[in-house]
Amino acid sequence: MTSRPAPYAPQRRPARATRTRILEAAQQELGRNPDSSLADIAQAAGVARRTVYMHFAGRAALVEGLAADAGEAIRLAVTVGKTPSPDPASALARFVLTLWPVGDRYRTLIALACRDLGADRVSELLSPARDTVAGILARGQRQGVFHTSVPPGPLSRALEAHLLALLDSVNSGTWGDDGTGAATAALIAAGPDGRSSSASSWSR
Repeated sequence: MTSRPAPYAPQRRPARATRTRILEAAQQELGRNPDSSLADIAQAAGVARRTVYMHFAGRAALVEGLAADAGEAIRLAVTVGKTPSPDPASALARFVLTLWPVGDRYRTLIALACRDLGADRVSELLSPARDTVAGILARGQRQGVFHTSVPPGPLSRALEAHLLALLDSVNSGTWGDDGTGAATAALIAAGPDGRSSSASSWSR
């Protein structure tokens, strides 16, 4: 006997599409103005405000929805970016290039991090990338490719802050980058030798 799908099954796909549209509108509106209301976001998404409340209980839940999507994108990028490379400088540059589009897509969250997410949640979201970079730095330090004046853990946090500041510059419109400049900045901060002073040679 063929089982019938649950009555609500056909509604799942449209509901997901509506949720995605609301989150995309939230990114746009909150990037334009961090104080944008749910009514502003609903209007930008082309839905009624009550529709927003059907998916998100309030502003905090909406921002958390953005954070959850960003976290999943980071985890996916970390998985993709873990392609083995014998050269730590190449591995670092490629990892930054892999993560940059994710950071660029969700850079609105940078402005919302302190007021809406909190330091612990931000740390949780970034920890997969942070741990991966620390591993690359440790390997590079052991091989003499990166400087050893700062341990891998703190240096990874420093690179993270540096890259977030660059993303914030993109968000404010004072800089534009496809990730190559950011990767070069990471290489310079890590202190590799003269062979790898530019990310352009590692982006191929």
